[in-house]
Amino acid sequence: MSVIKIQTADCGVAPTSWNSLAGFPHESSLNAEEQHRRRQARSSSLDGRIPHSRRAEEGFACFLVGSQPVARKWTLVLFMGTCLLYCARMTMPVCAVSMATRFHWSKIDSGLVLGGFFWGYCFTQILGGHASDMVGGERVLLLSAASWAVITAGTPLLAHLGSHQLFLMTLARILMGLLQGVFFPSLASLCSQRVLEGERGFLMSTMNSGTYLGTLLAGGMGSVLLEQYGWESMFYCSGLLSGLWALTVWQYLLKGTSPGLSRKRWLKLLKKPPIWAMVFAHMCTCSTAYTLLSWLPTYFRESFPDAGVYNVVPWLTAIPSALSGGCVSDLLITRGYGVLTVRKIMQFCAMGASSVFILPLAGEVDFPSAVIFISASVGLSTFSSGGVSVNVQDLTPSCAGALYGLLLVSFSGYLIEITLSWAAVFSFIILVNAIGLWIFLIFGDAQRLDQTAHCQLVVV
Repeated sequence: MSVIKIQTADCGVAPTSWNSLAGFPHESSLNAEEQHRRRQARSSSLDGRIPHSRRAEEGFACFLVGSQPVARKWTLVLFMGTCLLYCARMTMPVCAVSMATRFHWSKIDSGLVLGGFFWGYCFTQILGGHASDMVGGERVLLLSAASWAVITAGTPLLAHLGSHQLFLMTLARILMGLLQGVFFPSLASLCSQRVLEGERGFLMSTMNSGTYLGTLLAGGMGSVLLEQYGWESMFYCSGLLSGLWALTVWQYLLKGTSPGLSRKRWLKLLKKPPIWAMVFAHMCTCSTAYTLLSWLPTYFRESFPDAGVYNVVPWLTAIPSALSGGCVSDLLITRGYGVLTVRKIMQFCAMGASSVFILPLAGEVDFPSAVIFISASVGLSTFSSGGVSVNVQDLTPSCAGALYGLLLVSFSGYLIEITLSWAAVFSFIILVNAIGLWIFLIFGDAQRLDQTAHCQLVVV
């Protein structure tokens, strides 16, 4: 999931290239032709005419055929980091049904445990970005991963301590949220300082696709482990893999310091209606995504107990959809469509068209139909990577999406318990999507607002 984050900086200070992190020559050592090309790319982006084809060319050149292996290693390591982040995050939702049966939880209790993650998640967003600017995003990522690995692996032990499992599991989820809340702001800070504008798009789309692979891994691995070894094994495996990732970063790749950024006032941006339209649309997008992430495993296990690993199919479709969303939006812009028009088209697909496929789930559907509808909805929702996620451009470290997510996830458990129906949850998701889309279509804009505030915008 993307995070909205303001990364303010003096526009006269350009971020160092990701290539410099990997040992590539700095821009000052490049030949005159290459220096002119990069300056022209940056000046074009500042006046709103972003050379999309050139940006894509630079990104692919850096990450696919770059001459230095360290750059490719960092890309792979960060991709695996986002993958394991979501694998650990999804462990509790995948095991929720088994744990509810074991500890006699109601749907309200399960909603409290699942929603507890977002109580912690929304309080460390700003802290994560600030700490990353001070000490370096690499170090914050390492500390975050090592800590959530310990919490994940230790969750089964907490569950068997005494008779207060509900309290301990909720506490564990809050701690997990606190620790994972710094990850994406740290990643955004790291990229804003290390990656040129022409290299960010491919990197961030790769990072975002890792979240869906992690969800897919948790669903597939969880289905097998739950049947063969019990729910505890899922926590042990996720914690172990996360710990190995943190060890790899610490042992082989953590080095150097992160350049600081000069601060400027950015409060003027918060007075702009397009900013709040974007924030609200992002909030609604995140809230529906968090609800599906948290409750779909329970929905499949209760509605289709013999489903097996097929419940991971929706997240399998999300990976190519996430990668293609940005490509489609860039293609439309290069074909002459206005930037604002493209952003709204992509967001309509992400919130409007996806809701059309959620609508049948409010009634009675068989298992194949449920998989098809949810897969289509999840796949279309990733088109926000070419809509509001690009429109964000690193505007604010707000935790609005996570804050709204904790309310909707918990409220979903209440709806299921009271109505005894999943239809209420899916109907509520459609309502939230409709409101967010309506606000963005009316008040959304694509014109840069950061020149006077001297803010640096970064795609997250």
